[in-house]
Amino acid sequence: MSTCSVSKGCFVFKPSPKKRKLSQKTVNYFRERNNASEDTDVRFVTCQSLWNQIKLETEQIQEDLNKQLFDNLVSFLRQSHSEFQEKTTEWTCRMKSREIPTAALVLGVNVTDHDLTFRSLSEVLQNNITPYIALLEAKDCPGIKNLMQKLMGQLMNCYIDVDSLEDEDHMQVSQNKIRCSMTSIISWYQNVTKKTDSETPSKKRTSSSRHWQSPPVVVIFKDMESFTTKVLQDFIVISSQHIHELPLVLVFGIATSPMIIHSLLPHSVSSLLCIELFQSLSCKEHLSTIIDKLLLTAQFPFKLGEKVLQVLINIFLYHDFSVQNFIKGFQLCIVEHFYSQPLSVLCCPLVDAKKRVNSLSHDQCENIRRLPSFRRYVENQASEKQILLLTADNFLKEITQKLLEDLYVYHENYVSVLRCLHVFTSSLPKYPLGKQIRELHCACLENRVWETEEYESSLQLARMLNKSDLVTMLQQCVEIFVSSSGKEFDKTIEKLKEFLTQFQELEVAEAFQEQDGSVSAQKELQKKTDLYHLQKTLLELKESRRSKKLTKFEMLRFEVVDYVDSLVRTYLVPADHKTLHEIMYFNTASVLRGHLNAAPRVALHTALNNPYCYLKNQALKSDGGNISNKAPDICIVYKLHLECGRLINLVDWLEAFSTVVTAVEGPNTDAASSDQVDDIIHARFIRAVSELELLGFIKPSKQKTDHVARLTWGGC
Repeated sequence: MSTCSVSKGCFVFKPSPKKRKLSQKTVNYFRERNNASEDTDVRFVTCQSLWNQIKLETEQIQEDLNKQLFDNLVSFLRQSHSEFQEKTTEWTCRMKSREIPTAALVLGVNVTDHDLTFRSLSEVLQNNITPYIALLEAKDCPGIKNLMQKLMGQLMNCYIDVDSLEDEDHMQVSQNKIRCSMTSIISWYQNVTKKTDSETPSKKRTSSSRHWQSPPVVVIFKDMESFTTKVLQDFIVISSQHIHELPLVLVFGIATSPMIIHSLLPHSVSSLLCIELFQSLSCKEHLSTIIDKLLLTAQFPFKLGEKVLQVLINIFLYHDFSVQNFIKGFQLCIVEHFYSQPLSVLCCPLVDAKKRVNSLSHDQCENIRRLPSFRRYVENQASEKQILLLTADNFLKEITQKLLEDLYVYHENYVSVLRCLHVFTSSLPKYPLGKQIRELHCACLENRVWETEEYESSLQLARMLNKSDLVTMLQQCVEIFVSSSGKEFDKTIEKLKEFLTQFQELEVAEAFQEQDGSVSAQKELQKKTDLYHLQKTLLELKESRRSKKLTKFEMLRFEVVDYVDSLVRTYLVPADHKTLHEIMYFNTASVLRGHLNAAPRVALHTALNNPYCYLKNQALKSDGGNISNKAPDICIVYKLHLECGRLINLVDWLEAFSTVVTAVEGPNTDAASSDQVDDIIHARFIRAVSELELLGFIKPSKQKTDHVARLTWGGC
């Protein structure tokens, strides 16, 4: 929607209440790729269903990770509330000292995720503690007056509900007349609590049954570091003077360190706060959980290739530490895969995939034959089978079902063996294969991990593990294989348990051997006390070191490491070596970089130098380096400024602009109309130059008043 008005005004665009139109537009977007392919609707529905499942899973992960933090906050608020409610001695002491209960919530540097955390926190507090919650941001509170206005507005909106419609107009009028002060908030709070107490049970709000008689007022500062010192100081000092009348609780959202409280506030102000520290889960641990639940599982058929996953992880580690942005990038990968890959219609649960294979058209069968992985598979088959695979669609469908089943089994086995390998490598010195399982996963996706130097060094270090660590690792591997759904690991579990039994037997044998050895050693020492026998013993020790034989424990340790190595070589084959992996794996990292890795300088230069790239107007196609008068004014001004040096004369610039704009127009005979045209061209030029200055390409020059200086591409 747009307007062509050049005057100031207010335009209202009502959103469409129907959601079907939006979905229909999205389906049409899918259809644009393959000219309304017969599987477009199915692909769209599959994509939507898959994303809904992943979205529910991510929300559940977020809720589970924040549960401990929110429970601690709720107990803290309940404690402070109960003290005010019961008027205990502790609250009286705090009231006399004018201390405000304050929760310092350290959330980390992933600022873009904080909004979701605070929304969840507000819902939890509203369901369990109090309906009176205010969320304040620094951009809305430049002064104490603005802060009080925001605070009163949010608190009073909390009070107005559906059951009190008769008082809505009265409250709105009184809110406009009330002076924004702490006294007004206290009087409002007293009226609200009295009214709630006087209500009959039938008229009470449903939320009142979940809250105490005098629920606290929670004020959340979402970005405490961004608030000015004076605003915080004034609010804390004013609130401390009325703490005995209003059960106020502060929550500080901190991104850096709790020491910022003492850096922003002097001791005279910070001493008015009774601070308790709360630490949220690290964003890296959150990311590891997301990857573990979404990628390292057989629950979801969609997978990410090594390069694509590395792009998302690099954006997370080197840009924003935002888990929500990682999830959005993952969503973009899903949409792009189902949009660009016609065979993504088979990227669904195995039961549905087999049914869809039977209904594939001839064109879709040809798409399967064109897959690089399927071509390699055909080349390795006998000549008769090759002919059937390339000509008979029914035979191709049967083989496709079998290959898809093998791919699903591969995923199940891959995850279990990957976790087992991670158990052995995550505790090795210097972490040759990485400390996190995502690093090991990327290494296995990239190439055959057993052919890398890092893997060889990991095996050498694993062959030097002590007995207790080795036994612990074997027990963890047994638990991993027992919990996996793969049927091929029954013999593996038996073999690992056999290793554990041998270690136990070895430990018992060593205990008896130590007892016998201590007795015989004492007897030998009594016999061999002269110099001759001592020298002979030393020579025997040297010879034994030269021709050292492996002990039973060392031999058993070698067997364990070799067995794990055999599992790795069998099950951790890279995904791009499996047939039909293109159906489930999204590998187009360049598309993802184009969407997520912003390059504003290149985009601006392309848009201004070649507007046809974005506007797709045939009239804007320019031959060679010519400047079209049909281009937007800012594009014409931009191209002209590229021909200038460090300083640009505005008069010459205007004349060149006027020449380009009036290139196709004939000479004007009417002087009045000619002057009017010049004024219009002058106004257009001024606006274009102002836009160019706003974008940062030029700036006014102090050397000459009628010149501007270039800032980019050769400017200073």
